[in-house]
Amino acid sequence: MFKPFVGVALAALFAVSAVAHAEDAGPIVIKFSHVVSDDTPKGKGALLFKKLAEERLPGKVKVEVYPNSTLFGDADEIEALRANKVQMLATSLSKFEPYTKQLQVFDLPFLFDDLEALKRFQKRDKSRELLRSMAKHGIYGLAYWNNGMKQLSATRELHRPDDAKGLVFRIQPSSVLEAQFAMLGATAKQLSYAETLKAMQAGSVQGTENTWSNLAGQKIDSVQPYITETNHGALSYMLITSSAFWTGIPYQTRTELESIVDEVTLVVNKEAEALNQKEREHLLAAGKSRLVSLSAEEHEAWRNAMKPLWKNYEAQIGSCLLYTSPSPRDRQKSRMPSSA
Repeated sequence: MFKPFVGVALAALFAVSAVAHAEDAGPIVIKFSHVVSDDTPKGKGALLFKKLAEERLPGKVKVEVYPNSTLFGDADEIEALRANKVQMLATSLSKFEPYTKQLQVFDLPFLFDDLEALKRFQKRDKSRELLRSMAKHGIYGLAYWNNGMKQLSATRELHRPDDAKGLVFRIQPSSVLEAQFAMLGATAKQLSYAETLKAMQAGSVQGTENTWSNLAGQKIDSVQPYITETNHGALSYMLITSSAFWTGIPYQTRTELESIVDEVTLVVNKEAEALNQKEREHLLAAGKSRLVSLSAEEHEAWRNAMKPLWKNYEAQIGSCLLYTSPSPRDRQKSRMPSSA
């Protein structure tokens, strides 16, 4: 029963030792692995981090970027980081459920009215504290990289929650997302990003939820005739490293790297926002998928159908955290304080 702990402990010792000898052996090597292409906001962010780190810390830091799961994939990247086989990842917040339940707050549907509400929450103290919520597992959060708001695509028009009944939707590993579709009478199927298109082509999956840029990247309009603009949830990543590795970097070097991370984060989030708008326009202009625009009444029906999940997850997320994040109208209805 102690083997996993011993393994992580040994990896931590190795990470500290490796950094301690970095000055004698050459530059500190940071392997940055991700699962998307170089031309995505995440991919561009990784390359910008490499550029700035090597320019500002010449001879001290070397960054190796591995896109498209060329080093590690969705299934094994976090454990690889904990074992110091890779030093930096930008991982979807949904994947951290085994390490902390608090980050499930980002998966709850309709908790954030829009991207601006999400960004406001991420600046608050309680959200910043979540970056360190996995410290006991050796995971050190550096920043939030936002992808955008999620839409629903499907093989049929989705105007009201009942329209999703009986469909199978692809999701990331997340009990919240599984419960979200169960409330609609639909089935959720966990698949990696790379597997999704093939599953849709085979007919084993009839729908998905994702941002406009990811829907375009998956060529969703080749298999999904309808996209419903729900903006029902947020898709964000956490830029993470190993606690032992990061804290073992000499203070001045680490401080400069953290400053670079902050700078890159601003660029990544701005790029993602612009790309989502651009890809939305491209998908709709192509005319292969039809946009389903919801009326105010229809949008409220979706919201009311999914909102009970908030209460279901309140105990494990924490009521103070949960009610720090919602839209103003929900804070007004809540008995919980709105301050962070």
